[in-house]
Amino acid sequence: MTVTESAPPKAERWVAQWKELYAEVVTSGLCTGCSGCVVACPHDVLGYKDTEGVYKPFHLEEELGPDNCIHGEKGCTSCTRACPRFRTWETEIDDFMFGRTRTIDEIDGISKDIILARASDDMVHKMGQDGGVVSAMLIWCLEKGYIDAALVSYVEGDGSTWKAIPGVARNKEEILAAAGSRYTYSATPMAYKEAVEGGAEKLALVGMSCHSSVPPVMSARKAGKPARRFALNIGLLCSKTFDDAIFEELFEAKYGLKKADMVKMNIKGVFQIWMKNGDYHEVNLKECHAWTREGCKTCPDFAAEHADISTGGIGEFNDWTLTIVRTDLGREILVKMLEDGSLIGRPGDEDPGAIKLLHRLARVSRNRWPDTAVEAPRLMRPPPPKKPKPDAAPEPASTP
Repeated sequence: MTVTESAPPKAERWVAQWKELYAEVVTSGLCTGCSGCVVACPHDVLGYKDTEGVYKPFHLEEELGPDNCIHGEKGCTSCTRACPRFRTWETEIDDFMFGRTRTIDEIDGISKDIILARASDDMVHKMGQDGGVVSAMLIWCLEKGYIDAALVSYVEGDGSTWKAIPGVARNKEEILAAAGSRYTYSATPMAYKEAVEGGAEKLALVGMSCHSSVPPVMSARKAGKPARRFALNIGLLCSKTFDDAIFEELFEAKYGLKKADMVKMNIKGVFQIWMKNGDYHEVNLKECHAWTREGCKTCPDFAAEHADISTGGIGEFNDWTLTIVRTDLGREILVKMLEDGSLIGRPGDEDPGAIKLLHRLARVSRNRWPDTAVEAPRLMRPPPPKKPKPDAAPEPASTP
């Protein structure tokens, strides 16, 4: 008797287009404003609004209105293929990158190593955020030929507006000019066109979790030409970003802190602000919540789970970067930089508080993902039961 193997089931044909993306992501609360759909659109019919607290794509053609696309009706599906929040995005990217989906215990995503790192170059360390790892890595990768440009975030104009905008860094000076954190939103992938027009072929993307899922989802779903140019993907740990209005409506209106007078900011349990005159101020993060950007309110990914390397300045040591290695490429670059002295490294478990905070913040973000969407991004173990409060001490016995 001959046993014949049955043919594997045919993959379902991908037909979802802008009409589905508009209904299921853009207007449902799932849209992070990452701009992946705009970058992938081969017909240039998607625009991007980053004013008045919107940060969303929109359809440029009037023929079928804002919620449909004539190219989509003819079979174009690039925008939904490039969206890292459309349908089963997380499991599709996991399977593509790692050959499996994350387990229930991998709340911060699949990874190989977690270390503490810092730039060995004093200038890079000083100008970069926390340990300066991202700046050092971009400079090293440019010098070694891994990349020929990086998509990064700059501050608009002379820096006095503190409006974050996407841009391209092609040398050490431009990389250092982009160093530091802004905590308002910049759709970094939007710098793709400028980089390509400038002749770049091997791009690094530096962005928050929503950005860092764009290149792999483009590759996993075969979203077109842009995916092949992303050579390195560096993710930034991110709980949320704030609307630009926070500067005038909170920092200036309540505390008299004008954004034109700010030189640096950071978040370490509080919103830290340094001023040109040398003053330092702290603002309670609870006061900032009202200015949380809409696109961050349902984002389940704190740890940039689909980057090659994820980085963030959390934990006890303010001048070191918690560095999560996720891919073979990420490990290759990190090991070579440690070997040639471009980075200084320490075991991640030297700061158990940072690891604990990573897991806690990842859980907070996972809990944001709505019940109305696919389940996978919410999967995690139930939190440990809270320890009961000790009973009140008994009243002392009365004496006769």
